[in-house]
Amino acid sequence: MSATLTYLPPPAQDPVPEGRSTRWAVWRSPAGQPPWARPALLGIALVAAVLYAWNLPQVDYAPLYSDAVKSMSESWHAFFYGAVDPQATYTLDKLAGSFVPQAISARIFGYHAWSLALPQVIEGVISVLVMYRIVRRWAGVVPGLLAAAIFTLTPVAASMFGHSMEDGALVMCLVLAADSYQRAVLEGRLRSLVWSGVWVGLGFQAKMVQAWMILPALAIGYLLTAPIDLRGRLKHLGIAGVVTLVVSVAWVALYTVTPAADRPYVSGSTNNSAAAMVFGYNGLGRIGITLPGAATPTGRSGGAPQLGPPGSHVGDSQSGPGGGPGGGPQGGQGGPQGGPGGGLQGGPGGGPQDPGGQQGGPQGGFQGPPPGDPHTESRADQLGTAKLLDGHLAVAISWLFPLTLLALVFGLWWWRRSERTDQVRGGLVMWGIWLVTFGAIFTVSEVAHTAYVASLAPPIAALSAVGIVMFWRAYQRGGRAAWLLPIAVAAETAWAAWLWSHFPYFLSWAKWGTLAIGVAAVVLLVLGRLVKQAPKNLVAAGLAVAVAAVLAAPATYAFSVLDPDYSGSSFDANAGPASGSN
Repeated sequence: MSATLTYLPPPAQDPVPEGRSTRWAVWRSPAGQPPWARPALLGIALVAAVLYAWNLPQVDYAPLYSDAVKSMSESWHAFFYGAVDPQATYTLDKLAGSFVPQAISARIFGYHAWSLALPQVIEGVISVLVMYRIVRRWAGVVPGLLAAAIFTLTPVAASMFGHSMEDGALVMCLVLAADSYQRAVLEGRLRSLVWSGVWVGLGFQAKMVQAWMILPALAIGYLLTAPIDLRGRLKHLGIAGVVTLVVSVAWVALYTVTPAADRPYVSGSTNNSAAAMVFGYNGLGRIGITLPGAATPTGRSGGAPQLGPPGSHVGDSQSGPGGGPGGGPQGGQGGPQGGPGGGLQGGPGGGPQDPGGQQGGPQGGFQGPPPGDPHTESRADQLGTAKLLDGHLAVAISWLFPLTLLALVFGLWWWRRSERTDQVRGGLVMWGIWLVTFGAIFTVSEVAHTAYVASLAPPIAALSAVGIVMFWRAYQRGGRAAWLLPIAVAAETAWAAWLWSHFPYFLSWAKWGTLAIGVAAVVLLVLGRLVKQAPKNLVAAGLAVAVAAVLAAPATYAFSVLDPDYSGSSFDANAGPASGSN
């Protein structure tokens, strides 16, 4: 997707002076990019690093998951199987790859809550940098920088990458898979497509079947766009598919062929089957389809399943291996029973007794709603098909839905007559299928933890970034298409008001400020079209205020994680008053 959108100016050149190399000068933009591109990207990456790492000193342990990490950091046998106890007698309902980054970090830095969260901070910064590279190759430098910034300021990402949860590794792997796919689709290169499959397989090790949800986007995008004949495209997809499958099921296969007496019991299954746990309990079970051998616990969204063999009581939320000072189920410093980060029993960080810390922290914090406010109700009743458009999931991921959908619809319409190998249209198809696939599955299935929807952040960031620039160039050219920019800003302003209305007591001054910026942006943009020969300063101001209006609401929620009371938890990631886990 190297073609630059026709609505964008050609990227400025930054030639390398003869006799000088910029290999180690990371602050200098590569040739073909404007001199300000790399410094701007590094600034965005720095913001991401600060945002994600800010609460490391007081981050909490993930209930039960931290026990598996502790065991894996102490025993190589437990490390290989992802066992909860050092004796490797049983696992959680996860693959070992879910906890490998945290376990390696704990082996290096010691077992601390911050060392378990550190890998996710790194994964987040990597994802931001790669998002820029993907979108810059596809649409140009400005959309690339906007995509990196939008991804950084996605509320669920701001919280997720600051806690020890496997969703961070999944999102990073999906972004890297898209990066390798992009290289493949540009030149019809098999090696890059195989690497894309490897990254999807590694994502499977982190979050199992959820990683495979990207495959329709990559396969259809390559089949439609790669610049080689149909037979070659099908051959490449077949080889890459085999690689994806092998990498994905490697652990399941090894577990299956190992005698039961020599390996832990697989929780999440009733017959000690890794396949039942992966494809049943954590796969089709999410949409109500039960496979033989898959566990079907009740109240799934409220906690962990039965751990260990049927009838046992290991892994109970009040007891189990790894408890005590280590921060296991029995609690400990910063553990699930409370502590600086807030745990399942509440505390400064919020929990079921004070969802998201709505009443404010020890120093007052943000003013919360009065007791009995309907917006503090349990999330258990927010599992309908509109879950992505309402409530805690919506404020986590959905702020830019109007802009994203407008960019996708009009982009596909404007490029509908392009040739098959057109990279602009190919990119719109790939990101659009990614968005629709994940969105549809999350809509019809149970979303037990908010961090699941972070997989929507990359397509939203890419499409909305391209939409901003695409509509801006249309605005400059004039005609009926020029009205799409003010329409998009007006839609975003109205949508932000709707989402924020679910938490009316959260930073009300910022809410009204955001709405004021949105109204001002629409007024400036309309005046820029109605006034003949409008001053360039007016037009430029309209663009600047429009971008600020679009990003103000999600940025406010994202930056709220700087207050520990609104940073979410290692059990469930979210920012603002919807943070916490209940």
